[in-house]
Amino acid sequence: MQIKVPLTASGFLADRYSKYASLNEQYQGYPIISPPISIREVPAETKSLALSLLDYDAVPVSGFVWIHWLAANFAPDVTEIPEDSSQHPQFNFVQGRNSNAGGLIHQSDPTIYQHYVGPQPPDRTHQYQLTVYALKQPLELQSGFWFNQFQQAIEPQIITTATLLLPGRA
Repeated sequence: MQIKVPLTASGFLADRYSKYASLNEQYQGYPIISPPISIREVPAETKSLALSLLDYDAVPVSGFVWIHWLAANFAPDVTEIPEDSSQHPQFNFVQGRNSNAGGLIHQSDPTIYQHYVGPQPPDRTHQYQLTVYALKQPLELQSGFWFNQFQQAIEPQIITTATLLLPGRA
């Protein structure tokens, strides 16, 4: 399986998907427009797709891997997840909570904590790990699931994964 997200000529995630989004592309100071994702060569036996966008470079800053987006139960024939699908889905899927939902941040607005929130690296360029999972069946998750629920549900269902590092500039 192969995945692709367009990057700028400099090799970074485009501004509109990250901390440099214009004010009309943010919500309460958060970049909320998710990037387009192309998916190719999905195994024939796939019954569902899922994704995670994680920032392992956040560990020295926050003490844990920062979750930017969790989504599951995309149809297996999806080859393009269009831009801004997190806020304005064009097909059915469920979304989990990102790191803004936890007790450390205390975010109470689901527009922020239960959707894509783009990279905002505070210290240096971070590598954001996008993983798309081809699964044996849809996951039994409801909107608002937590990362631990995602991990427990997905582990026995994985056929294959594709991972892409997306550089986000500080």
